[in-house]
Amino acid sequence: MTAAGAWLRRVLGGAPALRPPGALPEPAFAARCLRCGRCAEVCTFHAIAPAARGLDAGTPEIVARRSPCWLCLRCPPVCPTGALEPVSAIREVRMGRAVLIAERCYAHQGVMCRTCLDACPLQGEAIAQDAELRPVVSDRCVGCGLCEHRCPAPDPAIVVDARRPS
Repeated sequence: MTAAGAWLRRVLGGAPALRPPGALPEPAFAARCLRCGRCAEVCTFHAIAPAARGLDAGTPEIVARRSPCWLCLRCPPVCPTGALEPVSAIREVRMGRAVLIAERCYAHQGVMCRTCLDACPLQGEAIAQDAELRPVVSDRCVGCGLCEHRCPAPDPAIVVDARRPS
């Protein structure tokens, strides 16, 4: 992506899209992605869909609340340009990082809830519980969004921030 394109993305911006596993950093990803849809075609769980907005239109994104990444890792090998680099293990994925919003979290309100912890494929590593049984996100979070997807709160108490890869 050109410097002008990067500037325009920041100005028009909003939150960056959550990209599939193996995605290059955003400027390099945007410059290489052909919007071919191959990654979405091989996604068994239909987590990857083409973005419908602005400069990202047509690029693959994951909306975790709707359909998270199940870390099958089928998408990087089919990318013809290398916008998605191969990933050999789920612990190496760096899509983003979950961020806890305590005022929405049932466990922070005194209600016993371990939904995000139970949903996490790296249980006890990426999300653990503190002494008061509240969730704590570590730097081992891979950003798959399974926790956000499963959160029972009407507005999710845990969300993936694509700007904060581990």
